[in-house]
Amino acid sequence: MSDDGHEDTDDHDEYHPPHREEFHENPIGHAQVRGGMSVGELAGEYGKAGIGAANLQRAVNVYAEMIGRDDVTNLFGLAGAMVPAGMRQIVVDLIREGHIDALVTTGANLTHDAIEAIGGKHHHGRAEPHDPHPTNEDAEPTGETLRDHDEHLRDEQVDRIYNVYLPQEYFALFESHLRENVFPEIERTVSIREFTAELGRANLERNRAEGIEEDAGIAAAAYEHDVPIYCPAIQDSVLGIQAWIYSQTSEFTLDALTDMTHLSDLAFEAEKAGAMVVGGGVPKNYVLQTMLTIPDAYDYGVQLTMDPDHTGGLSGATLDEARSWGKLEKSAKNVTVVGDATITLPFVAAAARERADERF
Repeated sequence: MSDDGHEDTDDHDEYHPPHREEFHENPIGHAQVRGGMSVGELAGEYGKAGIGAANLQRAVNVYAEMIGRDDVTNLFGLAGAMVPAGMRQIVVDLIREGHIDALVTTGANLTHDAIEAIGGKHHHGRAEPHDPHPTNEDAEPTGETLRDHDEHLRDEQVDRIYNVYLPQEYFALFESHLRENVFPEIERTVSIREFTAELGRANLERNRAEGIEEDAGIAAAAYEHDVPIYCPAIQDSVLGIQAWIYSQTSEFTLDALTDMTHLSDLAFEAEKAGAMVVGGGVPKNYVLQTMLTIPDAYDYGVQLTMDPDHTGGLSGATLDEARSWGKLEKSAKNVTVVGDATITLPFVAAAARERADERF
């Protein structure tokens, strides 16, 4: 004991940390970026960091293994307004490169995909009531509210999807396309999968016949490469509305249950299975619930969502939660990335393909 009452310590004593079952030494690194980096190299730098960057890097690794192995059957769920937002060609290229064995999507995405295939266009717009950065520096605020903005768009017959505009005449173009080129070919009861294949055929033929500059799109690529498209909530879209209207005066109708047999057989026959889920809702659940109908479960899973899990909603539910339902194997490699899917999907798709080319 020293004179001041404090216990003497030996400066040479070594500190021994407690036993740590949850801790494994893996120091955080600091990402470095430079001009000219490939997206795969950038993903590697993300992996040095923590929080969302680390999750994004893990998503790249898992997806690279999914698409890089020949023994994995890959199912792709596509929700949201991904086609109007400009993500269409990413999905097209994944189909053409053989990285999607089955696609589950919304009637809305198929509607907008067909509109582009036959000559329609989505346009840059704005989600604010007035331009916060007018090109004219002397411009005065207009006092326009967001409601005013949307009322003006209504008068001009333009539909808004956040900051994307779509003139309504393209829906009329789409309706004519269905009535002239799709419905007459299937005046009977068909599965939704058969219907989406006919849509892809018609989109491809019209796109080529009219020399349309824009790519023929998702449904057309799936048709060309024999990739089934399932659209379980097709009624919830303009495509579904048009199908219902046509069914009122014809023998055409859709059988929604037959697709479940087809998809279950595809999953049952898979040696290994992987799920890439972009967004939530029906496409996500339809992809994952398939494993409840067979003895096995997904070996891989990547989810890109904008929703948090703490609300208890399906769209934010993590893939770890899906493991508790038996939708993923206990040993499955999986990751959930929370963020704007229009940002995360291009990054993951590009970096994973670069990795897969290098490693598998």
